[in-house]
Amino acid sequence: MGEREVDERKRSTLRRFAALGAVGPFTHLATDDDSDARGGIAGYLAATPGAHFSKLRDDLDLGTGETQHHLRRLESRGVVESRADDDYRRFFPAGEFEEFEQVALGYLRRETPRGMVRALLVDPDATASDLASELGVSRPTVSKHAADLERAGLLSRANGYALVRPELLLTLLVRYADSFDAATVQFAGEADRLIRLDR
Repeated sequence: MGEREVDERKRSTLRRFAALGAVGPFTHLATDDDSDARGGIAGYLAATPGAHFSKLRDDLDLGTGETQHHLRRLESRGVVESRADDDYRRFFPAGEFEEFEQVALGYLRRETPRGMVRALLVDPDATASDLASELGVSRPTVSKHAADLERAGLLSRANGYALVRPELLLTLLVRYADSFDAATVQFAGEADRLIRLDR
């Protein structure tokens, strides 16, 4: 693939995500020479809130320095905000998510915690063994992630495993299903049966 083809593909990707931003809260982005890149980042984050730096950079086919530059500009303009999440810095559209939602999205962007949340939404009585079997991981792996989720305020282990604010976690999974994985897309398609009208 030639350099021109790569540039065209990159511009096309940025424009596609910029279009998402244009129908959201990002219409006030300045139009300057870098507006494709910044509009693309803003639109990407509207569709993929909680993405970490490397994922954002790779999905948009940007260079490291280029991504850092544009994220700094977007943060300084109050378009994007970020928060530290263990080894990652995660990015969000500014003012769109409360702290709990930001933390939740950060963990939902991780495969095993996301699978655990999905499984517990389907079966709130699932045990560590059930989760390990469902996800194809070891019980110690489930225990480690359960401790992380509890520390983050998303899970209680006082009496088995109980999700904190399960309706909100369900909403985030369904709303952003396409930005997670195929299993979450399938889950979202069947999520209406999880909504309890008698709660």
